[in-house]
Amino acid sequence: MPSAQQVYHDKGRFTRPDSIFRNFISKDPNSQFPAEKGRYALYLSPGCPWAHRTMIVRLLKGLDSIIDVYQVHFHMGPEGWYFSGEGGSLTEDPLHGFKKLKELYFKADPNYTGRYTVPVLWDKKADVLVNNESSEIIRMLYSEFDEFLPEHLREENRPGKGLYPPQLRAEIDEMNDWVYNTVNNGVYKVGFSRSQESYDENIRPLFASLDRLEEHLGHGKPFLFGDFITEADIRLYTTLARFDVAYHSVFQCNLKLIRHDYPRLHSWLRRLYWDQDEEGPLRAAFYRTTEPNIGRYALGYADSKWRIVQESQGPLIVPAGPLVLMEPL
Repeated sequence: MPSAQQVYHDKGRFTRPDSIFRNFISKDPNSQFPAEKGRYALYLSPGCPWAHRTMIVRLLKGLDSIIDVYQVHFHMGPEGWYFSGEGGSLTEDPLHGFKKLKELYFKADPNYTGRYTVPVLWDKKADVLVNNESSEIIRMLYSEFDEFLPEHLREENRPGKGLYPPQLRAEIDEMNDWVYNTVNNGVYKVGFSRSQESYDENIRPLFASLDRLEEHLGHGKPFLFGDFITEADIRLYTTLARFDVAYHSVFQCNLKLIRHDYPRLHSWLRRLYWDQDEEGPLRAAFYRTTEPNIGRYALGYADSKWRIVQESQGPLIVPAGPLVLMEPL
């Protein structure tokens, strides 16, 4: 768990520190971290939206047999993410026998002083931590392992020419930047505020960006950049899948609801979630990684807020509802 000193500004503003481990897997066999089948593993919790991105891309790309997954407990404990043997979590780290994710970070760097976050991309062969930045991990997953995949799952053969097509990269990067600052991380700036000033400062930009996304989808296409999904859809999805069921109530992001106030975003969200065709372009990756977990999101965020904002003072109260977790398409 991060300490209050690590994440709070003096005016009660939540500030997310940068990820520390930033190496990159490459398709180049002579690189420090070459793409190899079975060499790498992802440590993750399905409750974390940053880790959820990697879960989606792993299934979307058909990397199930190429990249291992080691799941920790759905919620953090007093010392951060841990293995519990419950709810899909392993009983311990299968590589080292660790019970807590922080032990893996100290294995990577005995002098490490940062946060013990997921996802973690680990090199089993070299026994080192490659990367813990989700935005970079998903790019590695969809771009560097294609030689191990059937032709139809390779980026050059995907509909729309992949998740990061050259002709759209500038637009995708531009959207990713403001969506990260005001939406993906914006919900945390609101929910983890320790002052009214911080809350007021961040709530308006969050909903201004949701308004902007709603307007953007006025192009009439099913996804953010047209007829096929891109990286931008994946990055936004993991936040909006949690919005009505957790951020609206637990994090007090309550000016509007996706399902009632943003019809285009709501259709976009449900289109991704409800696609259950495992042989189709989406491979049911959004549904398979969300449906088993969506009912637990609120508890996870209530627990996080209790630990980080209240520092475990006062009762842990989980808001009820909504009655329908994801409305039909």
